[in-house]
Amino acid sequence: MNVSNANVILTEMESLGTEQARKTYKRHGVGDNVYGVSYSDLGKYQKKLKTNHEIALDLWASGIHDAQILALMIADPQQADSDTLDKWVKTLNNYVITDAFSAYVAKTPFARQKAEAWIKSDHEWIAAAGWDILGVLAGNDASLPDSYFEPYLAIIERDLHTAKNRTRHSMNNALIAIGARNPNLHPNAVATAKRIGKVKVDHGLTNCKIPDAISYMQKVIDHRAEKAQKSKVKA
Repeated sequence: MNVSNANVILTEMESLGTEQARKTYKRHGVGDNVYGVSYSDLGKYQKKLKTNHEIALDLWASGIHDAQILALMIADPQQADSDTLDKWVKTLNNYVITDAFSAYVAKTPFARQKAEAWIKSDHEWIAAAGWDILGVLAGNDASLPDSYFEPYLAIIERDLHTAKNRTRHSMNNALIAIGARNPNLHPNAVATAKRIGKVKVDHGLTNCKIPDAISYMQKVIDHRAEKAQKSKVKA
């Protein structure tokens, strides 16, 4: 693999794409602007490029889905700037790129700022990104107080059923993350989920399903406890 610059990478990526992979991507809502490069090959590029923000910016600018996924794999969160993130979020048009984009933004210094702003958007994918980032913060940022997340439970309860399709999926995931964060938030999150009831999301031609919030909260809590116990035994 030649990784000297973005143009060389794009040319090689195009040759690596397969029709089968393109069909799979499209089944998951990705449009026609895709080479069909496997995640295995994207991982090889990531391993070779490590962190390369300059090439990441050029790959994103190509507009090619798989190149943008790779861009998010190698972009430096500490070199992110607010205007670029706002520009990128406006181009999101499927859950695959939205998930990858949100995971990247959650690592940047702008995570809270963007989550708070994008959650308010009427755009399906921008709002979904905001809720996805909030979910990551709930799961990973121990510095935030419970009082930061509590108001979002009320917003989820109020807006989930009227939100756009994939925004509902991300709101449900954020509810799970908040409820699994700690024992203080859990009861309120469970009560919120009960009042919300069944959440419906159209996942298109995929086999994806919306997780049941209450049972999945418990699954996350149990998994975390099991992991902590194993670490204790090793120590």
